Order: sequence, then structure tokens, then C-alpha cells
Amino acid sequence: MRNIQTAIQNANLQNNIKVSTTHASDVNNGFPPSKGVFKDEVKDTMKSLLQFLSDHGSPFLANIYPYFSYIGNRGSISLEYSLFKSTSTVVQDGDRSYNNLFDALVDTFLSAIEALGYPNIPLIVTESGWPSGGEDVATVDNARAYNNNLIRHVLSNAGTPKRPGTSIETYIFSLFNEDKKTGAETERHFGLFYPNQQSVYPVSFLHNCVAGELQVGPSPYAKCPDTYII
Repeated sequence: MRNIQTAIQNANLQNNIKVSTTHASDVNNGFPPSKGVFKDEVKDTMKSLLQFLSDHGSPFLANIYPYFSYIGNRGSISLEYSLFKSTSTVVQDGDRSYNNLFDALVDTFLSAIEALGYPNIPLIVTESGWPSGGEDVATVDNARAYNNNLIRHVLSNAGTPKRPGTSIETYIFSLFNEDKKTGAETERHFGLFYPNQQSVYPVSFLHNCVAGELQVGPSPYAKCPDTYII
């Protein structure tokens, strides 16, 4: 990263290109979110990295997957909380109320960053998604619900309980199912499209409507116009 930063500065592009690297959720510990800290074995490395990000105005990049948190903690995390379907507070953390796991995971990262003395570094979610096959809760319906609800949540600019009203730049993983990918079966089913370019399920990039038959029963949102659905 330092070498890349040096090359960028030598080209006088440091104001146009920011250097960072992404992190999985397993680099930190903590519950509730306000108690988030980086694991002891990576703490020194993270402090050095955060200093680099602070020095150069770069964002912290995090992969946020409520799916993996859910399947590893089914006894203590509900599916509704993981899919943005909870209608009331699930976790009360001091004066902060959480009704979805995505916000809780983001704020756990923010608390860990703040605990090392860097409260103002912006966070970007570089990956998030839900598989549509390969496991009992990895279904098309759940993947559609998660990604559409994620988009609606992010576009609302509500932020998180720790950083309310702050837009969360977020990227969905992934565009296509990777049918040749090795590893767990679910790893081949994160895409919005099949390899033949057919849609796995409808996705809307509007925050105030529902893509397809996303919700069962009455909904406060109208059906999205087809021009905003892929």
C-alpha cells in the first residue's frame, strides 16, 4: 500500500485515487456493537493501517455479510433481523436501537476503529449479499429480500445508529453466479444473474418501492416500475 501510494503521489494523483484494502468481519470482536474491538492478533497491524488511511484521507473498506453471521449464530440471531425484516428493536445498545444486523455489523467495525483512536475515518461496504442456493436459508426469496431491503436501506440515507444520517456507500456481491467457483456450494450462488445472463430474481434500485413479489401481505411501498428493475 505504501509503494502504491508513493507511485500515485509521484504521478500527482493523490487527490483523485485513494489507496485502501478490504477487511472481513472476523478481524474484530464485540457485542453489542459499541464494544467492537479488533482481535489482539491483528490490533498492531490495524493501528498501522488506520494511521495510513488517516494520513492520506482514505476510507476503511469492510465486507459486511449478515448471512455468515446468521448461519454461525442461529441460536442467538433471527433470520428476520438478518434480512431487514424486523419491525421493532432487536438489540438495544445504550441509547442506540438496532432492528437489522447490517447496521450492527457496520457499527461494530466503527467502534473497533474508534477504539484505536480514529473516529473520523469513513467506512465503505465493499461487499454484501445473500446466496440464493446451496443451503437451507440460501434461497431465492431470502436473497431477493436481503438485497432489495439492503438497497432500500442504503438509499434512504438513514445511516446507522452510530452514524445516523450518514450515507453508507455499499457494493453488492455479486453480479453473476460463479458456477465454476470452488469451496462451499453457497459461494456459487451470490449473483444477481445466472451465467447465461438471465436474472436470478428482480432487484430494484429505488428506495421507495418493492421489486416483484418481495413482501407478503400489505406493504407501505408500491410495486417498482419495470424500468428500475433488473
